[in-house]
Amino acid sequence: MRSQDQLLTSRARVSERYALMPLEGIPDSRLPEWPGAVVRVLAAPALGADFVEYRIELEAGQGGSHEADGEIEHFLYQGEGTSELAVDGTAHSLAEGGYALVPPESSYELNANTDGVLLLLKKRYEPVSGIPSFEPLVGNQANIEGQVYMGDPGTLLQPLIPDELTYDLAMNVFTFQTGHSLPIIETHVMEHGVYVLEGKGIYYLDDHWTEVEATDFIWLGPYCPQSYYAAGPTPTRYIYYKNVNRDIPL
Repeated sequence: MRSQDQLLTSRARVSERYALMPLEGIPDSRLPEWPGAVVRVLAAPALGADFVEYRIELEAGQGGSHEADGEIEHFLYQGEGTSELAVDGTAHSLAEGGYALVPPESSYELNANTDGVLLLLKKRYEPVSGIPSFEPLVGNQANIEGQVYMGDPGTLLQPLIPDELTYDLAMNVFTFQTGHSLPIIETHVMEHGVYVLEGKGIYYLDDHWTEVEATDFIWLGPYCPQSYYAAGPTPTRYIYYKNVNRDIPL
């Protein structure tokens, strides 16, 4: 928030192909399934996205729940703090970096042990004949070995979800050491939802470079040219979604 003696300016950009949204410009919302929590809507179909993503701020003792609907899968990521998660009655503890992928057939309840921040992504599961739906998946980023990306040891990729046809989405964490970058400008059919966890740098969006920093959210639509340079004094780390492993509907 800017004081009255400051100019109103923003790095926010919204177009048909991408959006960059600094956290300061996203107003608070409320959700019935998350009573009392401060929610910021990061991505939604109104933006052009085929998924919904929320940033949820919880105080200790607050939480939320969801009843299985057979259609929507949920991915939860513990960005800060700790919480207790029960999926179909099975208890799990989520520390910072903890995550869970909940299939459409499962219900869950989450309660915060401490003040914290949670990312929640929802999308419609895309079933395929002959491929069974997945079981609930719970883990922690700290237990996922970083993979050297395209030969650069200064760029590590942590896939949080196995690359198997059962799953129709990927959630990955990228870590860039200062001065390192993606080695190409990517152009592909998958869309992305990118949340910057720490650090700062310069993101290539469609046709220009723009500064990004921790807590920024970026939506990238299909075929939007994109790349990234880490430029801050500390490494950049961001978590991103992409839709994968399914045929292209016609």
